[in-house]
Amino acid sequence: MTWTSRWGFATAVTLLAACAVSDTTAVKSTAPGRPLFSHDPDNTGTPDLIVDAAMLGSSWVMYDETIPVGSCVAIEGEVTPGDHRLLRFSVSTPNIGSADMYIGDPNTHFDPNGDGDPSDSDGLFEYATCHRHFHFRNYATYQLYPILPDGSLGPPMRSAKRGFCMLDITPFKSDETPPKAWNYRACGLPARDGNPAIPGNQGISTGWADEYVKALAGQFFVVDDIPEGPYLIRIVVNPPFVPKGGEPCPHTDSQGSCHMLPESDYVNNVGEVRIFIPAGRAGKKGWGPGGGQELPADVYSLTDDEKRGTSK
Repeated sequence: MTWTSRWGFATAVTLLAACAVSDTTAVKSTAPGRPLFSHDPDNTGTPDLIVDAAMLGSSWVMYDETIPVGSCVAIEGEVTPGDHRLLRFSVSTPNIGSADMYIGDPNTHFDPNGDGDPSDSDGLFEYATCHRHFHFRNYATYQLYPILPDGSLGPPMRSAKRGFCMLDITPFKSDETPPKAWNYRACGLPARDGNPAIPGNQGISTGWADEYVKALAGQFFVVDDIPEGPYLIRIVVNPPFVPKGGEPCPHTDSQGSCHMLPESDYVNNVGEVRIFIPAGRAGKKGWGPGGGQELPADVYSLTDDEKRGTSK
């Protein structure tokens, strides 16, 4: 098998998909080869992001790994270099709404007047020095909760994931055959060190999904010494947040909570999966439904940019 295959390891997994509905849980296997920016943005209507809980449930896997000094997960994810047991997982965030989730060129958000000084930024993007491109802020949260004996959840662990670049990676289940062409596939770069800015085009077309496969930077929890037992992985896309230090609050939900992006439905933004983590090490080929082969040799040089692939 390759990293472009979805693995079919049989395991007892209970999906708690606050976001999932019966007609939006399958993902097409391949993306059509189309020119960049191949359709005009569809801005009639309102976007609606969900988390593909089925992918989350079938992709998680634990590996024994060595995180190298100087890697982006060590620098940005604040993970101590060395040997670790990691719980990896893939995340897909489809747009099932009636319009594209349009962002456009991050440069127009990061440095609106183009003078090289981001002090006039609208706060949507930050520049990731390690990955060397823009990351959208407050796009998604990844959390791992222990399930306590009484069924309640203990304190969450946070993943090493810190930034996101919104792109059309794979078509989501659609009545269109073939699905419409993608549009958003450029993270963009700011002007730096005398080099001009490179325009980006970020967003998620309606009927498409952004996707972060398990081999990418930060797509894991460090589970070195946690007790054996049941756990809950919870992914929230476009999560609610409380603004800090002049942070913008572009959109609010019915409860008055801030969100970075507009949506027709903020309730369906959560995807969850219950798992069981055993004691002991996981091995080089992994343990879990997404296991069965070794990670790519260059896993710590892979970046979450516009060249990332899919897990199908």
